[in-house]
Amino acid sequence: MNLSLYSAATGMEAQQMNLDTIANNLANVNTPGFKRSKIEFQDLLYQKPRAAGADTGGGNMVPTGVEVGNGTRVASTAKDFTQGQLTSTGGNLDLALQGDGFYEVQRPDGTTAYTRDGSFKLNASGQVVTSDGLPVLSGFQSIPVGTTSINISQTGMVSVQNSSGTQTFQLTLARFANPSGLQSMGGNLYSESTASGTPETGQPGVQGFGTIMQGYEESSNVNLVAEMVSLITAQRAYEINSKSIQASDEMLQNVAQMKR
Repeated sequence: MNLSLYSAATGMEAQQMNLDTIANNLANVNTPGFKRSKIEFQDLLYQKPRAAGADTGGGNMVPTGVEVGNGTRVASTAKDFTQGQLTSTGGNLDLALQGDGFYEVQRPDGTTAYTRDGSFKLNASGQVVTSDGLPVLSGFQSIPVGTTSINISQTGMVSVQNSSGTQTFQLTLARFANPSGLQSMGGNLYSESTASGTPETGQPGVQGFGTIMQGYEESSNVNLVAEMVSLITAQRAYEINSKSIQASDEMLQNVAQMKR
């Protein structure tokens, strides 16, 4: 069995997934609150015809062994939760997060999801919702009809001015011990998992929680230049692995054409 064929095949498969991950990052370069994924690889098991330290007789040991690898595999596609650039929009309900934290969102089935996308809207009943119409929790209250101004401090204190007077309420954020363990659900939403741990809630700007920036939008943290470099590197790695298969095929062809 020619291991180089199978090892190179695993390399091509891994680089294909690498290309898929990079393409998804590039596709979401303008998605608010999007966090890029980074792929991580691991080598596979090794065949060891001769182990290091084997006894060769007379009290002698083999200083180095013989190991032949079986290729590579994708170990994970971890989310990178570094801060994205804040862009001024001037919208009263554009609430970018600067620092650690997520907004809580109620899904149609009643479960809670989490998002960094603070581009919120009002529905017909004055409830604060996401762009998909999902109600935003995190301490938000309904905004009455006839509201003249909405002011939100960096610590999450909301002051709503209307004809009836002033309404105030406090926002909260959620955070996780391992945010990279959150499950991506699409729609700029994440769900809790065993790996992420349970959410901890707190007031913005207190005990390490991020602050709320009203009138700003957090852009994707995808770096176009870095992703393009990664794209070229992945493409070249894919080509090199295909060359290994081609070389192995030529060697097998030479063996098949040998005459007695």
